[in-house]
Amino acid sequence: MSTPPLSGAGMPGAAAAPGGFPGPPAAAATREVNTATLCRIGQETVQDIVFRTMEIFQLLRNMQLPNGVTYHMGTYQDRLGKLQEHLRQLSVLFRKLRLVYDKCNENCAGLEPMSVEQLIPYIEDDYWKNEDRGPASQLRYASEERREILEVNKKLKQKNQQLKQIMDQLRNLIWDINAMLAMRN
Repeated sequence: MSTPPLSGAGMPGAAAAPGGFPGPPAAAATREVNTATLCRIGQETVQDIVFRTMEIFQLLRNMQLPNGVTYHMGTYQDRLGKLQEHLRQLSVLFRKLRLVYDKCNENCAGLEPMSVEQLIPYIEDDYWKNEDRGPASQLRYASEERREILEVNKKLKQKNQQLKQIMDQLRNLIWDINAMLAMRN
């Protein structure tokens, strides 16, 4: 099985600094890495850790212990060397992850903690906003809703009266037209 490169965690142009932490490219050496980039590097490091761990379990599953069964000691030593190399790389990745974690905590130390509800933008609905507060606000909300319904009913009655008047006028007009036609004959 092939293994991904350790330095840079798959980032092009990133050179490995001592301790396995990816250093910035030469052109951006003076620029400080922001927290979002550190989080991305941390995510890639965790993915590398998971990948290496899966490889270690694959090696352990295929490896047999030398318990007197005829087994080639050279093959055993080769697989043992691969396992030790994977474990060494895994420890390097964990050190890299610790450095990223410490740097992120250092960058976020001055920020005041915010609740999750403040970070999620949403449109407040009057019903949900008033539901949490108690009976007084619910009563106020219900009375506002009743007032709005009464206003709509009042407007509806006015429109119905206007339509009735128009229908009466049309009926009278048709009656008059029919009466004139009847007198003409």
